[in-house]
Amino acid sequence: MTSKVAFIGLGVMGYPMAGYISKAGHNVTVFNRTKSKAEKWISEYKGKMAATPKDASKDADFVFTCVGNDNDLSEVTIGKDGIYNIIKKGAIHIDNTTSSADIARKLYKSSIAHGWQFLDAPISGGQSGAESGSLTVMVGGDEEAFKKAKPLIDCYSKKVNLIGPSGSGQLTKMVNQMCIGGLVQGLSEAVNFGINAGLDMDKVMETISKGAAQSWQMENRYKTMVADKFDYGFAVDWMRKDLKICIEEAKRNGSPVPVTEIVDGYYAEVQKMGGNRWDSSSLIARLKKKK
Repeated sequence: MTSKVAFIGLGVMGYPMAGYISKAGHNVTVFNRTKSKAEKWISEYKGKMAATPKDASKDADFVFTCVGNDNDLSEVTIGKDGIYNIIKKGAIHIDNTTSSADIARKLYKSSIAHGWQFLDAPISGGQSGAESGSLTVMVGGDEEAFKKAKPLIDCYSKKVNLIGPSGSGQLTKMVNQMCIGGLVQGLSEAVNFGINAGLDMDKVMETISKGAAQSWQMENRYKTMVADKFDYGFAVDWMRKDLKICIEEAKRNGSPVPVTEIVDGYYAEVQKMGGNRWDSSSLIARLKKKK
């Protein structure tokens, strides 16, 4: 069934995600703050562009947002030209932004009060996952809305689950980011140790990746970590934004997160090295620098 879709935010993630929805046959209208990005998108995919989020969302059955942070999300939803000024009753807003659980709950309450539905649906898989249409999506919200939106979310994902009520998607993304941060630091220390020990790291990783140490990060990032190439995924600036959200939420619910706080500090060191746009595996760079 063809749906009328608005997609707000054509960054490195949103651009291909909107493309997959278009390729699935839906009528997509896009908005991006930088107009040239939207112009490029409509030259590559079937769809239209709009001048504001509000214009893009007029009469849409589903509205997707994938923007930077809580402030950006507020601007495109409840701002002067935001989607909540025009979104029709019965429509569903699916937010793929990684934001706080607090703003997710606020948007959910506003949506329900005004006659539409809201799902917080942050994504994992990085730029490569977005480009291959194989993202993991963790969703918070009502089951009815989830069932209606899932066929469209499936366009750009390989795994999508409704975790629980509103905010659960964002909380799950926090769990995800804490796991990745700790894992990448451990992998960085291990790879750096192996290099210093004079080991053949291809043989080492080919061997241990078949055992209990196996991880996606190990299999997909160890070669680039050895080669000091860090332009393959999720940027350090974005990881620090996410870890800040994790740490703030942990304080609210009384969860000690000492490793997450340490790793966040290590990423701050990488930023000082000029690695703001390096991918998150660049934690190894600070270890090599300390030799």
